[in-house]
Amino acid sequence: MFNSKFGSIPKFYVRAPGRVNIIGEHIDYCGYSVLPMAVEQDMLIAVEPVKTHTLQLANTNPLYPDFSTSADNIQIDKTKPLWHNYFLCGFKGIQEHFGLSNLTGMNCLVDGNIPPSSGLSSSSALVCCAGLVTLTVLGLKLSKVELAEICAKSERYIGTEGGGMDQSISFLAEEGTAKLIEFSPLRATDVKLPSGAVFVIANSCVEMNKAATSHFNIRVMECRLAAKLLAKHKGLPWEAALRLEEVQARLGVSLEEMLLITEDALHPEPYSPEEVCRCLGISLWELRTQILSPNTQDVLVFKLYQRAKHVYSEAARVLQFKKICEEAPDNMVQLLGELMNQSHVSCRDMYECSCPELDQLVDICRKFGAHGSRLTGAGWGGCTVSIVPADRLPSFLANVHEAYYQRSNRSLAPEKQSLFATKPGGGALVFLEA
Repeated sequence: MFNSKFGSIPKFYVRAPGRVNIIGEHIDYCGYSVLPMAVEQDMLIAVEPVKTHTLQLANTNPLYPDFSTSADNIQIDKTKPLWHNYFLCGFKGIQEHFGLSNLTGMNCLVDGNIPPSSGLSSSSALVCCAGLVTLTVLGLKLSKVELAEICAKSERYIGTEGGGMDQSISFLAEEGTAKLIEFSPLRATDVKLPSGAVFVIANSCVEMNKAATSHFNIRVMECRLAAKLLAKHKGLPWEAALRLEEVQARLGVSLEEMLLITEDALHPEPYSPEEVCRCLGISLWELRTQILSPNTQDVLVFKLYQRAKHVYSEAARVLQFKKICEEAPDNMVQLLGELMNQSHVSCRDMYECSCPELDQLVDICRKFGAHGSRLTGAGWGGCTVSIVPADRLPSFLANVHEAYYQRSNRSLAPEKQSLFATKPGGGALVFLEA
């Protein structure tokens, strides 16, 4: 297909995997550690550097139209999360990091088997893949950590105010192990998952595009506002507080204590923009222009108490999950499952990032033998992840398939992409032979 598109053959290939976040939802952008693993599904780009200064992008999927642009004038339209914009994010990130102009052009054919808008990070895998493609074409070198940090920052060109989990696991993943990803500074630690269980991904078949909706960015801003109100309540310099983790670090207290402080400082009733302004002693204009992101300036209610409660409790669950994996008690699969179940309840009730289909799918997975099941990824659609004893896997897959996919027209979705067991896969890499 490359030859029919470009009349030539590729010089090299780059792959970057998707990921499943086992536990630690919506907390990376609050500064807290998360626990993902790479999946085997990935983005793959075939690349030919060319002498012109033109980027020519094509996709093996006919739903995604070809695109070409000058390599020296990258424009990313935040109003339309089109597929090629994710490639441009990675390209521009490398270009700006090195302060380059007069960039060489390239012909790229993109292929991928990560289901789009499913919460398995297809968009970040494309950003990471494009970043590594650009670095390779330019003949430059960066560490995996540097690449992950650049790609995390550059994905914000599309308007998503995400943390760094997706890009970090795409580069830092290793086959056979999940990773605890910590931020500031970015680092990854192996987490050995239980040998007697498998993690099963099930797609709700409800699509959710983070860049196309404001849900995600509203949550980021609610957490930012909660951090500021908690800091003010405790007499800290609130102007500088951006993340909930920073408040905890400044106070030097445990996550459990932060939950008590949240109870004390914030009320469960939603906050209006005017009340936030009164609490911080600022004007509405200052709130909108100096604190909120452009696409959240018109939000009328902020649920600060609920969001902070989720983040601090979820951050504690991540650490408990890792501790159980290290200590490996006899009932570890049951204990890990309970943490995953608690995580889903918190995502559903406190963070409100679930949807009826995800809740139904989680219930079905638990009914047919999962010790724990939860939404994974941003939510509002996408996938669930379940921990299932290995000996129950065949019956689990058959029963979930019948109960969720066959009883509705969801069976139209390709089954391989909808329900599958997964093992921790390796990270992004460059290779010369297809």
